[in-house]
Amino acid sequence: MQNPRLLLLLPLLALTQPASAQMENFTTGPVFEDFGPTAPVQQDEPVAADATFKIAFDANKEAEPDKINRTIESAARFINMQVKAGVKAENVELAIVVHGGASFDLTNQEFFAAHKDGRENASAAAIAQLQQHGVTFYLCGQSAAAHGITNADLLPGVKMSLSAMTAHALLQQQGYGLNPF
Repeated sequence: MQNPRLLLLLPLLALTQPASAQMENFTTGPVFEDFGPTAPVQQDEPVAADATFKIAFDANKEAEPDKINRTIESAARFINMQVKAGVKAENVELAIVVHGGASFDLTNQEFFAAHKDGRENASAAAIAQLQQHGVTFYLCGQSAAAHGITNADLLPGVKMSLSAMTAHALLQQQGYGLNPF
């Protein structure tokens, strides 16, 4: 019979392991070398090399100071994962719909710094790289209005939508599925 006290301690012991030990298998690339780390996985159902993806991500939480927005990073991870698994990069179509506090992450440096204590928009370079790989960014016009963001305040290539709800509805009509993460 197993010791019940030991069973209670096992989850706590896992928490005491350094994060670096858990993250040592994560690497970036092959598409994005500076962000979007993934780990190799022995899959029970491998992704077919000819698989296609049309996925919409939803971002509403702003990035932590001096970090890439988590949802934007997740989109890069998704692309890196699929390409590492053998899917052609051109078979992965992503859109990121941004609203709420994350709206600031789509603004140019001047606007961002003016509203974030002079800080740098750490997501800007990642957004530019993702756009080079076909990722489309939509900003909720309702959130933009609430935060005083105009089209002139946006990073190059970011599209202003009537609302996040509208952007998601239109993307669904174009065959995009919603990523729940």
